[in-house]
Amino acid sequence: MTVSVNKESVKIVDEMISQADVLGIKCFFSKVGSTIIDCGIEVPGGYQAGLYVAKVCLGGLGAVALNLRRYDDFYIPVIEEFIDNPIIACMASQYAGWSIKYENFTALGSGPARALALKPKKLFQKIGYKDDFDEAVIVLETSKYPPDGALVEISNKCSINPKNLYVIVVPTNSIAGSIQVSSRIVEVGMHRLDTLGFELKSIVYGAGVCPIAPVHPDPTIMIGRTNDAIIYAGEVDLMIVYDKDEDLKSIVKNASSDASSSYGKTFYEIFKEAGFDFYKVDPKIFAPASITLRNISTGRSYRSGTVNRKLLIRSFELE
Repeated sequence: MTVSVNKESVKIVDEMISQADVLGIKCFFSKVGSTIIDCGIEVPGGYQAGLYVAKVCLGGLGAVALNLRRYDDFYIPVIEEFIDNPIIACMASQYAGWSIKYENFTALGSGPARALALKPKKLFQKIGYKDDFDEAVIVLETSKYPPDGALVEISNKCSINPKNLYVIVVPTNSIAGSIQVSSRIVEVGMHRLDTLGFELKSIVYGAGVCPIAPVHPDPTIMIGRTNDAIIYAGEVDLMIVYDKDEDLKSIVKNASSDASSSYGKTFYEIFKEAGFDFYKVDPKIFAPASITLRNISTGRSYRSGTVNRKLLIRSFELE
């Protein structure tokens, strides 16, 4: 029987609700009966709240933990993750592939609800997964609470009652928000490989580590920092089953962020040069700093990229 990412995530959400005060989050019902879980808009949230959000985004299929890692003279918090079913956990759940738009409200939607709504459809056709559950959990990266109309639309797309919808809201410039972005490191590596035409079904295990960007009050600067954490210090390790071992060297060479012509600048600088338009940014930059492909079929490993500690420290404004 195929695992249900929504069923697994509802278990995690129940834990969050029962520990709301401890986690520094706020839970309440909307007018249409949906449960809103605020992890950083009107409440502080924190490291543990961010860890729970990361688990939800992965559909309950990833082991994630917080740690400290030294980058030159600085110890920086990092998130580590180990995923046994990365195609479902990362691509069918975590990937921020649902653009939520309702009147003046916009937000990127990620998490297991996507597997009910099949957002985006082409990706789900490629990976061959569809969830079937009467409750849904969605994570919205936003600094505003979603209006009731948006909640009804999300519920309709998931074919569920709005009362069975759980919505986690988390702004980028919050600790929980920073953690949930960094927890996407394996997904970023997989998505980059997908754009290179690599067969995602070849990936059987995924692991990664990524620094957690310090919070900045300016959301745009914060977007820059969270992207720099991935681009210049995110490390991905994927175990694969692949019968064309000779192709892996050229594939992995283009899978790390240093393949981009924009590499070497902070993401804020890149974003500013692009007029703060994501679509004008070189897509090759959206990749991990380092990626390793370990072919179980042959025992050989292929790696590209490296951690750029100096640029990470400059981006995080560490002195």
